[in-house]
Amino acid sequence: MLRQVAAHVAALPQSGIVEVVNYGRTREGMIPMWVGEGDLPTPSFICDAAAEALHGGQTFYTWQRGIPELRQSIARYMSKLYGIPETPERFFVCGSGMQAINIAFNIALAAGDEVIIPTPAWPNAAAAAMTRGAKPVFVPFGYDEQTGFSLDFDRIADAITPRTRAIFLNTPANPTGFVASREDLQTMLDLARAKGLWIVADEIYGRFYYGEEGRAPSFHDIMEPDDHILFVQTFSKNWAMTGWRIGWIEAPPALGQIIENLVQFSTSGVAPFMQRGAIAALEQGEPFVAEQIARARKGCDLVADPLIATGKVDLVKPKGAFYLFMSVPGYDDVRALALRLVDEANIGLAPGTAFGPGGERFLRLCYARGEAQLTEATKRLVTWLERQN
Repeated sequence: MLRQVAAHVAALPQSGIVEVVNYGRTREGMIPMWVGEGDLPTPSFICDAAAEALHGGQTFYTWQRGIPELRQSIARYMSKLYGIPETPERFFVCGSGMQAINIAFNIALAAGDEVIIPTPAWPNAAAAAMTRGAKPVFVPFGYDEQTGFSLDFDRIADAITPRTRAIFLNTPANPTGFVASREDLQTMLDLARAKGLWIVADEIYGRFYYGEEGRAPSFHDIMEPDDHILFVQTFSKNWAMTGWRIGWIEAPPALGQIIENLVQFSTSGVAPFMQRGAIAALEQGEPFVAEQIARARKGCDLVADPLIATGKVDLVKPKGAFYLFMSVPGYDDVRALALRLVDEANIGLAPGTAFGPGGERFLRLCYARGEAQLTEATKRLVTWLERQN
């Protein structure tokens, strides 16, 4: 039977993150910092709005592009955040940020095409390209022990071939915490324009930014209306809605019917009662988002500062997102190290090998958790480190 499976599907990699999660998930007292989500449940005002709609009978087929009220709410939110025109026709509701990436790649890529992905990177994007029969081309970030990760534009330019159709850029980045500057984004946009490439912009951590500006730099700050940029977004991170599987894609209105078709032929839309919860998130959720960002900023310092003080890790504090990406000198097999930390420290970290080239000597730690858990997890990790030679 396996011989009859399409080769590009059979070749999809298993998740190196899930391997460690499955190894340690049943351990009593385990502190899980291996996956990319916080520990707060969805706020009640969001759940109540969804429940009211559910019990009110909003359980039928609905608008493929998203209910008009939600698309208008997204437009208002994005206009306020980025100072862009309030145009609902640019926004399309879909079943998670992951589906948004799949839609973007369906638009940009055909079988045999290539997409450039700076790495280390969240592995699902590369896998999404592979499900299309396209090829992810990994271009490692530059790395400096003092300043951290940076885009290597010479390498990116050299990686472009006649088959290249798109560049995927996640900023602020999972797992590295890298944040592209406005100048970085302009260089990337200039390159894409010159080569006729799509940019798939994953800016879902844009609010989790530790600079003074209040949000990370965005392609919205520099783009023209006719630029070939597809933005993927999700409700998962800002509003603690990871399990809801609802997000949106932003694209030029001319692509509207194509995107509607892609939604229709995959999921046929997002449940309308879930969309009512999403409206509540956008319209009532700013205090909660502010709390999340403040909590992440504090969590970063709470974990990173004691680890750096040991002198036993290579770690540059991130500029955005909510991950530490660190290495422990002398431990090159990070898969084995992650499993060992489950056994010996009862903490769960993700191995950097799960994030592609450039991640081989790193571990990812998600610090989007409460102070008590982070304090205990840091204590366990520092104790473990100090026991090593």
